Amino acid sequence: MGSPATPVVPPTRLSVHKFSSCDGCQLALLNLGAGLLRLVDDLQVVHFAELGVVDEDAEADVALVEGSISTLAEVERIARVRARSRYLVAMGACAMSGGIQALRNLADGPAWAAAVYPDAGALGLAPQVSPLAAHVRVDLELAGCPVTSRQVLQAVRSLQRGVVPAVDRAAVCQECKRREVVCVLVTRGLPCLGPVTRTGCDAVCPAFGRDCYACSGPAENAAPEALARRLVALGTPPERVAARLVAIHSRSESFRRGAAVARALVPDGARQQEESAR
Repeated sequence: MGSPATPVVPPTRLSVHKFSSCDGCQLALLNLGAGLLRLVDDLQVVHFAELGVVDEDAEADVALVEGSISTLAEVERIARVRARSRYLVAMGACAMSGGIQALRNLADGPAWAAAVYPDAGALGLAPQVSPLAAHVRVDLELAGCPVTSRQVLQAVRSLQRGVVPAVDRAAVCQECKRREVVCVLVTRGLPCLGPVTRTGCDAVCPAFGRDCYACSGPAENAAPEALARRLVALGTPPERVAARLVAIHSRSESFRRGAAVARALVPDGARQQEESAR
């Protein structure tokens, strides 16, 4: 008798979906270059519009989803993606917590839309901009704005083996220490949010002498309230501290608490002047 035939393992079916976003996280996948070619050797790309493969309703083993849910049509579409995917991965800040576009939740969004569009109703806006997890089960979140190519590659490779990868929730400050990056908060007094922000970005901004803007969202055990007080004490205007904390992750409860602490530190005279301007 001959040896038993080796079972044929079907390729992993990969879909990449865009919702309300800038496409930056999808580009992290395309930017793999030759690495992407090696990756697709054992993948079947069933939907990825930027790669020229379009089939939104295709069944997938791994669905990478970029963007927030901003319209009623997107509420329905993300449910379809979830139903057709074994693993659903939220890629980046928009998918995780709404991103920049979620700032409309803090203002009169319908009034803005009416001021810009002749028929705002045609937009089909959802009442609130929300993350994917507000609507469907999410198996893995990749933090960043945008995510890195390394994050996407590691996630896809792990999920191909049926393993959801561990997520590093340490602060950017720890990444700076590992990379021997000089602290821009201590040495230059920049309003860096690294102490409260999740790592994963390789501390790229501090490495180039810039302060962290909290692209990856809150780190584990973050204390944004304490950092807000410290940044204001070092001379950063309270309004600027508050705005920075909610700029990208406005739906983060911890960042919103930090922003509230910063706003409470606005001098009474300045607050009255701001209210008069409104």
